[in-house]
Amino acid sequence: MGSIGEPTDSAKDLDYEVLVIGAGLSGILSLYRLRELGFRVRVFEAGSGADPGARFDSESYSYQFTFSQEVLNEWNWTEHFAGQPEILAYINFLCDKFDLRSDIQFHTKVTTAHFDQSNNSWRVTDDEGKQYTSRWLITAIGFLSAPTLPNIPGVQDFKGEAHHTSRWPQHPVKFENKRVGLIGTGATGQYSVMYVEISIIYSDSAAAGIQCIQEIAKTAGHLTVFQRTPNWAVPLHNSPISTEEMSTIRQDYPAIFDRCHRSYMNFLHMPEPLALSDVSQEQREAFWADLYDNGRGFRLWLSNYRDVAFDKDANRICSDWIADRIRQRVHDPDTAERLIPKNHGFGTKRVPMETGYYEAYNQPNVRLVDVTETPIQRINSTGIQTSKETLDLDMLIYATGFDAVTGAFDAMDIRGLDALALKDRWEGSPRTYVGMTVDGFPNMFMSMGPHQSYGNIPRSIEYAVTWITTALAHFREKDVRYVEATAEGVEMWTQHVVDAAKGSLANEVDSWMTGVNKNVAGKQKRIINRYTGSAPGFRKFCDGIAGEGYSTFKLA
Repeated sequence: MGSIGEPTDSAKDLDYEVLVIGAGLSGILSLYRLRELGFRVRVFEAGSGADPGARFDSESYSYQFTFSQEVLNEWNWTEHFAGQPEILAYINFLCDKFDLRSDIQFHTKVTTAHFDQSNNSWRVTDDEGKQYTSRWLITAIGFLSAPTLPNIPGVQDFKGEAHHTSRWPQHPVKFENKRVGLIGTGATGQYSVMYVEISIIYSDSAAAGIQCIQEIAKTAGHLTVFQRTPNWAVPLHNSPISTEEMSTIRQDYPAIFDRCHRSYMNFLHMPEPLALSDVSQEQREAFWADLYDNGRGFRLWLSNYRDVAFDKDANRICSDWIADRIRQRVHDPDTAERLIPKNHGFGTKRVPMETGYYEAYNQPNVRLVDVTETPIQRINSTGIQTSKETLDLDMLIYATGFDAVTGAFDAMDIRGLDALALKDRWEGSPRTYVGMTVDGFPNMFMSMGPHQSYGNIPRSIEYAVTWITTALAHFREKDVRYVEATAEGVEMWTQHVVDAAKGSLANEVDSWMTGVNKNVAGKQKRIINRYTGSAPGFRKFCDGIAGEGYSTFKLA
């Protein structure tokens, strides 16, 4: 590792004090905070697109920013779980109110970010070869923002209309009288950040495939769903919010946000303190029925008995009960069995929320193909060839998820001290200090990078961005121009992340949450790439670092 260089340039000699990569929720909040603190800042954003049927699966009023009381006073939600148009309107409202677009450079894809040891700065290059310099670099690229296509021969050969759910076209997509094929029903946890021109859309669609299927089935001439792995899904129970109810919700904002702040994953939902073994069969089934039939959003997942997420027997009992509800909703017994997961228990992957998803398979225009029984051999110019038949299609939808957590980092050439590549530093598994810094990569901070507390994403983003920008203000005040995590700090935090994950059944299954993606070479091994300890514990630790003047970092 190279020595700490003595700064030869002041911040005035650099193009900006801070460069931010990504104009999603992390990016726009970083921009707001940094401008508020008087930094010269520029945000780069590459993409465009929109998501069909995108919808929050957490309550809208808990899934918004809290930094502006004016916004909380002025903005009205119309549904308990906002859909894509309302999400877009909310983000545009923020951008308009605070004139954020003036400092966002759209259609700019960052290809490289290299640390310059001669003056302790970052040099960023875009896809047109233009370069920009700054003292500090913030990555706001999201942990689910690098989409993957299925590892199927001929995926580029299809001549019909084809879309990935996270890269939806700007124009309306019509399904009427079309033969549609959709690949993927997994819970990608798709916190995908997407854009329509300069209008920013934020979509938390817990399973892109599931949300698309229930929408496409309404109008498609015929929909064929190609499923590799079924996933547990439970009712969303969305409903409109009246003017009177919105007024009540607004009055309850302090209690709502306090409840999120105190909960394990920053959601509204608190865990049930009882264990499954503490109650009778009649009690537990009545409890589950109430959550399934009446509980909004994540309640059945997050407010379940406390041992369901850790005890295999308790999880099996709960999973069997939910499987019976699926059988009740799907008319064809064979289809129902194919929709019931057999390789993982309820809640061990991120649980998608649905509205009429299972009932879609009762429609004559919807067919389920289990690719474990009937593998896809290849995609050709007119459709899909399986081991049993060739299906002609007018449109293909890829709901095949993301190269999660590290994928968006891997897509860029990020180099730190001595030209060390971040991809090489993270070979095998990411290593961080509090999920926001990496040793060997000075002056770089990550919002929603590996090893951070995710859960309720806007709550998590608001904390991470505030922590980072407050730190930068402190460093500027103290004339600190070099900040690097120590190897000891990274080793300690990475081991803590591993220890915090022990005992959770979620870490015993293949999913994006354990770093497994069968469509990406080299990502078939389970790792711990996110912090699964409590959100209050994460904040307490990070607050302690700030309270000690960031003395656990190398500062110069």
